[in-house]
Amino acid sequence: MKRLLFLCHRIPYPPEKGDKIRAWHMLRHLAQSWDVDLGCLVDDPQDLQHLPVLEECCNVVRAHPTGSSWRAAARTLLHYRPGKPLTPGWFYNADLASWVRQGLASGRYDAVFAYSAAMAPYLIGQPGFSPRQSRVLDLVDVDSEKWRAYAAETKSPMRHIWQREARTLLEFERRAAMAFDRCLFVSGHESARFAELAPETASHLDWVENGVDMAFFDPARSYPSPYEGVASPLVFTGTMNYRPNVEAVCWFARNVLPRLRAAFNPSPEFFIVGANPSPAVRSLSSIPGVHVVGAVADIRPYIAHASVAVAPLGIARGIQNKVLEAMALARPVVASSSAFEGVHAVPGRDLLVGDGVAQTFDLVSAVLRGEHSGLGAAARRAMLAGHDWSATLRRLDGMLAPAPAQQVHELGAVA
Repeated sequence: MKRLLFLCHRIPYPPEKGDKIRAWHMLRHLAQSWDVDLGCLVDDPQDLQHLPVLEECCNVVRAHPTGSSWRAAARTLLHYRPGKPLTPGWFYNADLASWVRQGLASGRYDAVFAYSAAMAPYLIGQPGFSPRQSRVLDLVDVDSEKWRAYAAETKSPMRHIWQREARTLLEFERRAAMAFDRCLFVSGHESARFAELAPETASHLDWVENGVDMAFFDPARSYPSPYEGVASPLVFTGTMNYRPNVEAVCWFARNVLPRLRAAFNPSPEFFIVGANPSPAVRSLSSIPGVHVVGAVADIRPYIAHASVAVAPLGIARGIQNKVLEAMALARPVVASSSAFEGVHAVPGRDLLVGDGVAQTFDLVSAVLRGEHSGLGAAARRAMLAGHDWSATLRRLDGMLAPAPAQQVHELGAVA
């Protein structure tokens, strides 16, 4: 069996957050036809207990702890260079870099797969990273656009830092995309957006859409309700120190929930479920009807017994797993237009899409009044048709075949 080097900026198991979910399913899929050596970083030491799961599907696993956020910040400053983005420095690890160099120099690998732009510097410019291998980079999202959106909504001095990161990271993404045979995104829309920003990369671009584990998120299973005594629970799921999630729940709790509670008796209650709630999120518990749950062992009961799953994201890149999972569990979903982007579903039939306080209030109210009784079943059907991982990952098959020599672009180091 041929050998594949798979690099990932976060350990891909357990798959409890967006980037890890995608990485895990891709890794598991590729391990069916490749001998995989996995190199990854670990930002949560508790995740090291899951190494046996990864060792079952990989030939070699090298997992390197990143240390505290303060150490990551120090690394970022140490690797700061004029005109270069900060992101690669945050994810640099000398031990992982040494291991990758040795593996490449030995000629061990028939193909390499880098998950996220942060992993590209470990490969580009290294001996053994050559046209003899098939080389795929999964950028997932146009990450530079996220920083641009942050800058637009932030005051100085951070605005200038985010503007600089958006500008320098885009240049980094462009050069990295040209150094690989294939550069993937999470959707055709993200791929098209990058082609607009970097037209010279168009022939290298492709996409593999996010899916959902339909057997795991199965509404036919029995889940104990976590909402004892709550008539109309509303739920938001996600990692709760991630800025777009923080902004979404703060906006909903302060602007939409009070109107809903005034309009319905008994009043609906809002449950924020996900790890690492930031101080801004924790402070929402002082608002009547808001429950900051934090991390849970199994998120499915919170979704399965919710009256509505809300996803009022103002900033969103790619396809939102929180939307896919709620729809797979046949729950009514009310999403912003940003959160709906890339989802194969029909608004009004499979989920409800709206923006702003008035629209969001009207859509959630309609569900609570029973006006969309078939929405959940339609949502499940849409996920089966368009977002089953077994179907979306088929696009990966064949992408790691050797590329014609004329398509290979050799570059020096990009970081």
